Amino acid sequence: MDQYLREIQGKQVHDPFFVEKANRPSSSRCEYVDGPVIVGAGPSGLAAAACLKEKGVPYVVLERSNCIASLWQLKTYDRLRLHLPKQFCELPFMGFPSDFPTYPTKQQFIKYLEDYANTFDIKPRFNETVAHAEYDSTLGFWRVKSAGLKGDTEYVCRCLVVATGENAEPVVPQIDGMGEFGGPIRHTSLYKSGDEFRLKKVLVVGCGNSGMEVCLDLCNHMARPSIVVRDSVHVLPQEMLGKSTFGLSMWLLKWLPMRLVDRILLNLSWLLLGNTARFGLDRPHLGPLELKNLSGKTPVLDVGTLAKIKSGDIKVFPGIKRLKAGYTVEFVDGKRENFDAIILATGYRSNVPSWLKEGEMFSQKDGFPRKAFPNGWKGECGLYAVGFTKRGLLGASMDAKRIAEDIERCRKVEANKQSMPFAAGSALDLQRSLS
Repeated sequence: MDQYLREIQGKQVHDPFFVEKANRPSSSRCEYVDGPVIVGAGPSGLAAAACLKEKGVPYVVLERSNCIASLWQLKTYDRLRLHLPKQFCELPFMGFPSDFPTYPTKQQFIKYLEDYANTFDIKPRFNETVAHAEYDSTLGFWRVKSAGLKGDTEYVCRCLVVATGENAEPVVPQIDGMGEFGGPIRHTSLYKSGDEFRLKKVLVVGCGNSGMEVCLDLCNHMARPSIVVRDSVHVLPQEMLGKSTFGLSMWLLKWLPMRLVDRILLNLSWLLLGNTARFGLDRPHLGPLELKNLSGKTPVLDVGTLAKIKSGDIKVFPGIKRLKAGYTVEFVDGKRENFDAIILATGYRSNVPSWLKEGEMFSQKDGFPRKAFPNGWKGECGLYAVGFTKRGLLGASMDAKRIAEDIERCRKVEANKQSMPFAAGSALDLQRSLS
């Protein structure tokens, strides 16, 4: 390790970054991490941390918010439940409590994640916003710069695990006339309950699982919701033949090709739900599983919204052309109607390109790994991604296990090269050399 330290120190002499660092204000510091830095303390980041813990690999988790799973805790509506059965949403090494229902509530899922973090002694560094991460080919390390309540910190590490996920930032579309509309326009990340919209006419833009469920929630709070359906959408029952639709799909895929399973699901949906096109919900040409596999677009699992659409309690409108003064919405078919408020159920996006400075592993366009599942978890130079599979918590768990195994293997190879294992004392020495 001494030879290794001397090599690093020699490179520092010719590195203008370290010359500049010597003049930094006292609030800025540099820290060496003897293991990976994990960016994000959502379910994916927790899964990665737990898998590394089981391998005996040290790590640091950085989280921009003040809690774990901030999306779930701070940006989801009150009535939210897991859309899939709990056995398909477990993180590695720990199942849900047996007394939890098949579809745990938001509060139960948060409790599960908090217990998970406690069980594996995961202690994220909260209020640490990663602003810049870049691989230094001269040093052979990642430099991860974060801004925290106590000042700026640069973490220097061999490996970087990106766990900020598919839903880091809300997508707020620009609709012509938004500044003229008289009522509130709110993304679902700011929606908690339909109680504040009691007796009001509310237009929900977006017909995914969130949009459909928000409409149902508004109905249950005596609001008068309508929903904008801009594209075709697969609506499936949450359960079929006494089983969850997802579980039935997974079982059928063990024996049958995907297109045949899609045909079975659509025939059963027709029998149970009827022709959804009659109510303005046209189905895509591709089947639900094939569409999910190719584009990541998730089918809607109906929890009661379709019945409200059939009864007329929820109206369906096509795309919006523009908004006008006086609470007026003009639709692409020429119709106009007034609404008291608009809820944007328009989803989320990855924010990776805004802070990770590399051009090989992640697409600058959508912030997802360029390689499709199951090959998108590993990049070059110790870069990893967890939770970008478009396959929910099950996919994130698969990523986390692969990442921990690969990092453990790389550490063993590096230890053999150095003729001695990594140790906490060596990490401290290296941190001092960088300070």
